[in-house]
Amino acid sequence: MRITGLIVLSAMLSMAPLAVHAQGKPAPKDAVLYFVWPQDKAVIKGAFWCRFGLRNMGVTHAGDNFQNSGHHHLLVDVNDPLDPKEPIPQDKSHLHFGAGQTEARIELPPGKHTLQLVLGDGAHYPFSPPIVSNKITVTIK
Repeated sequence: MRITGLIVLSAMLSMAPLAVHAQGKPAPKDAVLYFVWPQDKAVIKGAFWCRFGLRNMGVTHAGDNFQNSGHHHLLVDVNDPLDPKEPIPQDKSHLHFGAGQTEARIELPPGKHTLQLVLGDGAHYPFSPPIVSNKITVTIK
């Protein structure tokens, strides 16, 4: 009976960090996420350097758990809203920069594309409220 209680308690304690992430970490109300480059409606030839800007928070690595800090995610041609109770997906439309990068060389096929930044916590969950940039449109020639 006592061993069963310890197993249940251990299982509950191991799930506690998941409950914290499901709520979304609090974010400063004055945090601002933005594109340094490219600008909205830019026409670009080929691959380009995408530069991320963040004010009133810090940039750190995925897995780090520092207060008021996170890492960048770039959403390419994503129209569906993110679920704040789920980690940001990782696929060709949801690019993760978990090494703390503030810029990346991006290659997109020719045509119009939308770009949006989302700041994620150490476990890739959006903050509460979510810290997102304005969505911009670029045209690749």
